[in-house]
Amino acid sequence: MTEHRQISSAQSVEPLVGNYFISAYPPFSCWQSSQTEAVEHVLDTPAPDQPIGLYVHIPFCGKKCDYCYYLSYVARESGTVEAYLAAVVDELSLYADRFPALQERRVSFVYFGGGTPSTLTPPQIRSVGLGLRNSLSWPDVEEITFEVAPRSVRRKKLKALQEIGVNRISMGVQSFDDRLLQLNGRYHFSTDVTRAYDLIQEFDFDWVNLDLMVGLLGETWKIWKASIQRVIDLDPDSVTIYQTEIPPNTKLYRDLKEGNLAATPVPWELKRERLDYAFNELEQGGYTVASGYSAVKDPSRHRFRYQQYLWRGGDMLGLGVGSFSYLGGVHFQNTGKLDDYQELIQSGKVPIRRALQLTNRERLVREFILQLKCGEIQANSFQAKFGVDVLREFSQPIAELETEGWLTVSKAGIRLTRPGLLKVDRLLPRFYQQEYRRVKYW
Repeated sequence: MTEHRQISSAQSVEPLVGNYFISAYPPFSCWQSSQTEAVEHVLDTPAPDQPIGLYVHIPFCGKKCDYCYYLSYVARESGTVEAYLAAVVDELSLYADRFPALQERRVSFVYFGGGTPSTLTPPQIRSVGLGLRNSLSWPDVEEITFEVAPRSVRRKKLKALQEIGVNRISMGVQSFDDRLLQLNGRYHFSTDVTRAYDLIQEFDFDWVNLDLMVGLLGETWKIWKASIQRVIDLDPDSVTIYQTEIPPNTKLYRDLKEGNLAATPVPWELKRERLDYAFNELEQGGYTVASGYSAVKDPSRHRFRYQQYLWRGGDMLGLGVGSFSYLGGVHFQNTGKLDDYQELIQSGKVPIRRALQLTNRERLVREFILQLKCGEIQANSFQAKFGVDVLREFSQPIAELETEGWLTVSKAGIRLTRPGLLKVDRLLPRFYQQEYRRVKYW
């Protein structure tokens, strides 16, 4: 395989292709089928009185975007979708009925991701939402997020979302430039965004988030600035901005490898310049930068529980094909084949494909790097939880990154500078244990 690389203005070499966003530690490629017994052990162990989150994977889309690396299918028959949703409901029932680790757990958040969850019909939304609630009670759930695509937003769907308790809507906009959307394989136009957003405003959701992507194929400064101004004009509760990646399992990568790209990929340094511009404009518009990817209007109210719980060591059970879980210090993932997933559920078996039991050291590193994505580390919280002084434990990489200008250090902890925040996922491997520094992410 030909390796595509680029050289930034600072003369550092960064890979053009591959996964940039880090969501797990140790890397996924280190998870093994031989460690699934660790999952059985943690499931059979009664859990402490701590909340748990649920991630529900809805893998169906109207069309797969060129840059998308998530597990998804273009479903043409409603029966396929309904059979899958029934399996998801049965999966949670299986866990809740059989395993002490799930029994009587309070659900703190639920996240419906995809794929495109909003391709579901109103009856399907009610079926999966109410079905899941029959297995684990949600009386005090703090946050229920549902991802939507602009073209699929309808009043009846929004009403169904309210009926199952959704209070946070996250809409994938990516850009307001129609030519750019088409060039990157998106399934909507800017008019669809405006129509969908106006409809969402008719309902009383606590929190509306809009997703953008910086560095889409063919993006220019003019296009990017116009998109930022448009999102500020809409005035959502939060804005999430992802830097475009080119993972190997995408159409974008295949086109790059075959020389079929319609435009030159945006360099990393330029993506960061544009992200910095966006953060500055959002701050002037009354937003607060909350992480390397997001800005929120009210940090005290819009705290994104899904991220807060998971990045601080909280438990999350992933439901659905290919979904990821973290429970009692064990990572595990469901099978990524739709037929296998449904057959395992029908036979009363948990559909787990691979797992990894973390050591105390790995749990420390995991929480440290994930929390660093929010821009700062409070040393006393790690001292209280792990009995470790992280400023001493990671003194060498911290000193290196401070010298290079990516962070500052105080007795309280560390804080990323704005340049450090813009490239935080490139900095995180500095804190990895040695055995994980040269392995593939996936």
